[in-house]
Amino acid sequence: MLLELKNIYKWVNSGSRRVFLLKDINLEVKEGEFISIMGPSGSGKSTLLNVIGMLDTFNEGTYDFLNEPVHELKEKHRANLYKEYIGFVFQAYHLIDELTVYENIETPLLYKNIKSSERKALVADMLDRFNIVGKKDLFPQQLSGGQQQLVGIARALISKPKLILADEPTGNLNSKQSEEIMDLFKELNNDGVTIIQATHSDINASYGSKIIHLLDGMRNRIN
Repeated sequence: MLLELKNIYKWVNSGSRRVFLLKDINLEVKEGEFISIMGPSGSGKSTLLNVIGMLDTFNEGTYDFLNEPVHELKEKHRANLYKEYIGFVFQAYHLIDELTVYENIETPLLYKNIKSSERKALVADMLDRFNIVGKKDLFPQQLSGGQQQLVGIARALISKPKLILADEPTGNLNSKQSEEIMDLFKELNNDGVTIIQATHSDINASYGSKIIHLLDGMRNRIN
């Protein structure tokens, strides 16, 4: 088992009442699965991804990742865990404007003890794989939306994560670019990478082997 969430609750206090963002979420994810999380805006999709990715805490419940009890770990240990095993792909790209394409892709490797020569080889491999060698010295604002998303995916993949979390990964792309990104995810999944994506798109969701529906922070039904 890659990860397991049990009875997860997350809420914010609004005046004297609790507003639930996630309510009694139970989820098991095996290595190599491709899961699509669907639901309307505000249903808790992004919150759930952020909890799985350890970017967000929760109020009640337990979370085990590779047999580590995430809910009991100190922040530093948690951060090491997600940097080691999880890659994020965001709708808003989250590239660093002051860094070139090359430097953005290299960033996750700087957290690890990887020699400069090895970093160069890994970045070169990613630039080649995504056909963006010619863009390596450009800055994010000089790229199209599709190119920025490719850089975001290259950055997510460079440290060879076990799990990719994708939050509306094709939300800003045209249909051809969307199809290319989803085909790429499918290919990665076929290579053994576990993928959990949040999406509004039925087409994107159909790439997954399992679809989870959320409504008002709760699992609605399972296909």
